[in-house]
Amino acid sequence: MSETNGNGWAGLMRSYGVSDATAERLVRSLTASEVAALAFCRLLERWAKGEPEPCTAPKREAALRRAAERAETALTGLEQPLGRFLLELESDQAEGRSWYGEPGAGEVVEWEEVLRRAGVAASPARVSHAYLELAVLVRALEGLSASARFASAPERGSLWAGLFDLRENLLNGAVDDLRALAA
Repeated sequence: MSETNGNGWAGLMRSYGVSDATAERLVRSLTASEVAALAFCRLLERWAKGEPEPCTAPKREAALRRAAERAETALTGLEQPLGRFLLELESDQAEGRSWYGEPGAGEVVEWEEVLRRAGVAASPARVSHAYLELAVLVRALEGLSASARFASAPERGSLWAGLFDLRENLLNGAVDDLRALAA
């Protein structure tokens, strides 16, 4: 997970000249989203490896519902701080290039067989989409941390474009999938 003590992606976000309050709210919301995303993804990844944790199918279903609910809550809480950050960050340029890439092959997983083996009755399509978007969020934040370590921060327009893309992907699809999985 990324550091929030002024290093990593959190420190980088604070370096773009937005108000301290806006940057701090975004860092808190992104941190909560990152933690929830990692928990959701790791739960599914353990099942994909054949680790039956929790030990029964009903407990696994409940664990998936809880992980989805936490991720949905975190992403819902991200909407306003991210929107405010984007408003304050807006660049003179019309648009930059996103600083993170498309999903990698490791992030595109077919979960139907994994869910069946785990005894979890959840929509494989919703699980796949939510997992993909959450994995991309985690990877994007790791990329920002690497940028901070190597002092190669994305230019303002590119940061804006990448955060805008993340917001659209997370809030216009992944939240609905997570909400359905949590129900």
